[in-house]
Amino acid sequence: MDSLITAAAQALAVGDALGAMKRVALRDDPPALALRGIAMAQLGDLTRAKALLKSAAHAFGPREAVARARCIVAEAEIALVSRDLTWPEKALETARVTLERRGDRVNAAHARNLQIRRLLLIGHLDAAEKLLADLDPSPLPPAARAGHELAIAGVAIRRLRTEPARQALARAAEAALKADIPSLTIEVRDAARVLEAPAARLIDSGTERLLQLQEVEALLASDTLVIDACRNVVRAGGGIVPLASRPVLFALARALAEAAPSDVSRSVLLARAFRARHADESHRARLRVEIGRLRAALADLADVKATNHGFALIPHDGRAVVVLAPPVEEEHASLLALLADGESWSSTALAIALGLSPRTVQRALDTLEAAGKVQFFGNGRARRWMMPPVVGFPTTLLLPGPLPSD
Repeated sequence: MDSLITAAAQALAVGDALGAMKRVALRDDPPALALRGIAMAQLGDLTRAKALLKSAAHAFGPREAVARARCIVAEAEIALVSRDLTWPEKALETARVTLERRGDRVNAAHARNLQIRRLLLIGHLDAAEKLLADLDPSPLPPAARAGHELAIAGVAIRRLRTEPARQALARAAEAALKADIPSLTIEVRDAARVLEAPAARLIDSGTERLLQLQEVEALLASDTLVIDACRNVVRAGGGIVPLASRPVLFALARALAEAAPSDVSRSVLLARAFRARHADESHRARLRVEIGRLRAALADLADVKATNHGFALIPHDGRAVVVLAPPVEEEHASLLALLADGESWSSTALAIALGLSPRTVQRALDTLEAAGKVQFFGNGRARRWMMPPVVGFPTTLLLPGPLPSD
């Protein structure tokens, strides 16, 4: 490896993409192509970066398996950043095994870290935790160590373990400081803001207030009877009754909990559970059946008693009753939550992350786009979706300095 290639690699390691490009911009040998691809990725031109890395991988000879594997890992990282979840996972695993067998433990660990981050993105927490447990982070340099700690924090946040998440984010900040890469420091800082941002709404006796993540954790650890509208379950202490597959029962439970300790009229329950504007005898009969099913489902946590006007939810042992709801409730809220990360997503990637059909996701995106809540660029398979930078405002007016007409 010649001195220019070495200098370019060292520049990339500290986030100096322009410095790396100055050294290899005019070269087209495989190592230079790979370094140019990584530099272009750091500069944000992901399309050009992917093309350069593919060219480099094809240009490396059969005896240069390690170099080819490194290119594949770099391609996988670009795919992750660009939310291309259809990128072949097997190719990354094959590259990781090659790097590990050839003694490149740093890049092998980085490849494993990318696998973990992808699993986190699509919500496969158990698989992500298993890979984290098998990963030895000791060979990782500071930049990769920061990414590893961010993955640990991501799992902890999704598991509602705020203290381990806070510790992991502190370690990530320390590693980012050692790496001295400004963009990485900003990424860690933005991730830490999740702990201070509103995570849910608490509805208690007709009043609402926002909760931070640690407050949600404390609530779910208490003996309070919680109708969890974030995951569609009913919780009390260690008891959990899942109702995600029984939407009518959950709608009834939430309506009863929002009014507790008062009762709810039968007409209101019919409207909430069945959207019935004009109830007839068949609706009332169905309500009695569903209330019986809800009473059986919640038998270990609470009772559903009939009153003169309707029904009331009575928790066991005099527990308090609250509803835990998402901070914002609207149609397609889960889709907007994914797009809120600021990255551009393909509709296929959104479908994979949400576990929905591509057709369903596309219809939702079209609805949101018509409402001005999301925007797209590109056409066909290259189309990507993202949230507008500042919804409802002409962003040109927010730029510093006078306008051309001033």
